[in-house]
Amino acid sequence: MRRADRLFQLVQLIRGRRLSTAAFLAQRLEVSERTVYRDVADLQHQGVPIEGEAGVGYRLGAGFDLPPLMFSEDEAKALVAAARLAQAWLDPALAREAEQALGKILSVLPAATRAAAESVALYAPAFALEPITQQRLQTLREAVQARRRLSIRYRDAADQRSQRSVRPLGCFFWGKVWTLAAWCETRQAFRSFRVDRIDELALQETTFRDEGGKTLADFLRQAGASA
Repeated sequence: MRRADRLFQLVQLIRGRRLSTAAFLAQRLEVSERTVYRDVADLQHQGVPIEGEAGVGYRLGAGFDLPPLMFSEDEAKALVAAARLAQAWLDPALAREAEQALGKILSVLPAATRAAAESVALYAPAFALEPITQQRLQTLREAVQARRRLSIRYRDAADQRSQRSVRPLGCFFWGKVWTLAAWCETRQAFRSFRVDRIDELALQETTFRDEGGKTLADFLRQAGASA
């Protein structure tokens, strides 16, 4: 990769994240961290407002802009494939937004690149998720974002039913099913609930805040330890 191309890609990586460590940038660019430090220093010297420092991370200062992005043919194909999967496996609201975003991107691509992207032979069946599961997935996702407690009536693998009050933490896709990761206030422990086994779902009026031992990060650490 030419150095000019690497510097451009470096700026793109930094602008796309809130904070990027030198280790992350070095891995993505396939260079050493020392090279990243040198490139960042050169960009700063040229007036690019990269904030941060070695050992902490970098971010792009407000007000800095670059020319509109242009995608390669392979990148455009990846976007089309991702949008098709999204329409089948996401909730209706996000699927619509993905389709609209893709339309905006395709509309500014050169005709040949757009034609190649739209002809990519990867598809996802429209019946991937039951409509009721899609709707519940949207409710769960919005509850996670709003930090709203939920009341659910759940049916486990043994067909045993239970009523739970939970703090929704995140939704996880496992190839065929979605699960809700949550802090179950009924059981006072982390639990994962298959979305297609939630028989009833209701938003509570109360919200919740992060508490030590009950966050998504705690859930992921516990899941990693038990894996």
